Amino acid sequence: MFKFPIKKTSTSKNYAEEYLSTLSEVSKKIDFNSIEKLSKLISRYYLSNKNIFVCGNGGSASISNHFICDHLKGTSSNTSLLPKIFSLSSSLEIITAVANDIKYDEIFSFQLSRLAKRGDCLITISSSGNSENIINAIKWGKKNKLKTVSLNGFDGGRAKKISDISINVPCNNYGIVEDLHQSIMHILAQSIRMQNLHNKDFLKINF
Repeated sequence: MFKFPIKKTSTSKNYAEEYLSTLSEVSKKIDFNSIEKLSKLISRYYLSNKNIFVCGNGGSASISNHFICDHLKGTSSNTSLLPKIFSLSSSLEIITAVANDIKYDEIFSFQLSRLAKRGDCLITISSSGNSENIINAIKWGKKNKLKTVSLNGFDGGRAKKISDISINVPCNNYGIVEDLHQSIMHILAQSIRMQNLHNKDFLKINF
């Protein structure tokens, strides 16, 4: 279920002030130790021959696809890292085919059953942590010996409870949850790359 703010606001200026104030407060409640744990996990995968799969619905699908951009290109630039990372949310064709012919709840688990192997990693992104296709993907991953990671919001939902690693954004405003999930994605990409740079002079290049 989507969670929208319900308090009436008089102006967009006032709302912006409240929104950004809340975003700042919530950001301080994130478990940074879990981010460090996930960072080390991802780094190990990028130095191995194993795959990482990412998925999400709606805005979280966009974050999943952006995840690939920043991690596949960004973390491999001037490092020895070779990310093998794929978004299960990127192919409209396979998603609609599975949704139409099988079930929408299986759009991610179906792809995993064809692409993933034992020892791979699954990162799910879901504000509620309760989307059935997300839960089915995590369950498939655990059953088939994948490492499972959940970026979630609100109270974390079922995804928080069943994933090996969970990073929760404790807020009921889905917009703020998505903003901070995006920030976590960037933090992971940039910090992993910065820890693995070959040449510090490369930092002088403007992006």
